[in-house]
Amino acid sequence: MKPRLASQIAAVASGRLVGDDVMVGPAVALDSHLVTPGCLFVAIPGARVDGHDFVASAAADGAAAALVSHQVEAPCAQILVTDTVDALSDLARSIHSAAQARGLTTLAVTGSSGKTSTKDLLAQCLEPVGPTVSPRGSYNSRFGLPARVTAIDDTTRFLVAEMGASGVGHIAWLCTIAPPDIAAVLNVGHAHLGEFGSVADIARAKGEIIEALPESGWAVLNADDPLVAAMAPRTKAQVAWFSGSGQDVVDAGLWVGALDISLDALDRASFRLVGRGPMGVFDEPVTLQTLGAHQVANACAVAAMALCAGVTPRQIVAGLCAAVARSAWRMAPVELPGGRLVLNDAYNANPDSVEAALASVGRMLASRPGDTAVAVLGDMLELGEEAAPYHEAVGARAAGLGIDVLAVGKYAQAVADGARRAGGKADVVERADVADWLSDKAYSIVLLKASRGVGLESVVEELKGRWGR
Repeated sequence: MKPRLASQIAAVASGRLVGDDVMVGPAVALDSHLVTPGCLFVAIPGARVDGHDFVASAAADGAAAALVSHQVEAPCAQILVTDTVDALSDLARSIHSAAQARGLTTLAVTGSSGKTSTKDLLAQCLEPVGPTVSPRGSYNSRFGLPARVTAIDDTTRFLVAEMGASGVGHIAWLCTIAPPDIAAVLNVGHAHLGEFGSVADIARAKGEIIEALPESGWAVLNADDPLVAAMAPRTKAQVAWFSGSGQDVVDAGLWVGALDISLDALDRASFRLVGRGPMGVFDEPVTLQTLGAHQVANACAVAAMALCAGVTPRQIVAGLCAAVARSAWRMAPVELPGGRLVLNDAYNANPDSVEAALASVGRMLASRPGDTAVAVLGDMLELGEEAAPYHEAVGARAAGLGIDVLAVGKYAQAVADGARRAGGKADVVERADVADWLSDKAYSIVLLKASRGVGLESVVEELKGRWGR
């Protein structure tokens, strides 16, 4: 944000300033480890950690002011508000509104899976065109999104916003903070099924993003997903379509698809990006650096969104071909001695994303005769009453692809049972014993996949130590 007086922040956030009226900014930090000189530290109360306990250390590290719901002992100005998340949201709304009046274009992405990867690809297509704000990682929550919006300054041309939800109404509320000009729905799957209750309710929630668009905006929809395609009547905006399978929407004025897809030994895709839009018809070769065939659909979504924002097909292709994985633990390849490949996809997991990761490993095995693979599969959280059957299904899917299974977590036995019933090999271990179990095995490919709470990402460092990198 543009630096401003603490009293100005207090006015926007409906708060009361306690202490000196100092200049604050440009940074806003929710984590005391990310404090920079002059920043605003926002004390977020949580179930396990309360940000108010870190205000003093944030001040010692240079924070000029803190947004708090109760005054604490700390050597900095404090802006006292009723609720710090609501106050942060009010600040973000103010910043976004002013920037949109100056000409900021906001591009928002949602979907059950692929949001972060798509957001990262999109940012790398927009950055050569103009100053772009796009967070690394998944800042898609009720406090993560407004925190990232505050990174907008007077030069920002594009904001790329990722919007997540664990219930109906969540995305609609996020859209009040950063109203999109262009919004894409990637897919509707089973993430957070336990909280939503049904896939129909997930579709209802995801579609809120296109209901928030103005008539002059663009809704970018997946022609390959029937639940997404059915959302078209829910928006008053113009509708653009994308298809990772090349399915044409013949009456669409803006459409992007992929043809002649091929995959290399690391499951990186090459294809023809085809489409039509305001700049005419195009047919351009693309080779992605990110892993997984599912990235083809993500790339098509990015191309459609970027076209809506006025980026040329050549600029889009250049961005896609140069783009790398920016956010941690998403099919990140780690090559270790002895020709071993560890795929760190441990940031999050749901049945759809596990299927995509397993399919990638299956294709790698098919292109590397003699190699062997094991999938370390942990809990997929927030699936509700259907959790056990979904865990059994991913175990069976791994076995069907010739991938051995090492299962951890609450549903480890369900995963292992599914794999064994499908004729595969499976073991169950405690999370702390994963590296020990793997250390004397000769697998060529190791996939780490689980919801964030399982903590599988640390296995990579343990394996580096054991396998000598």
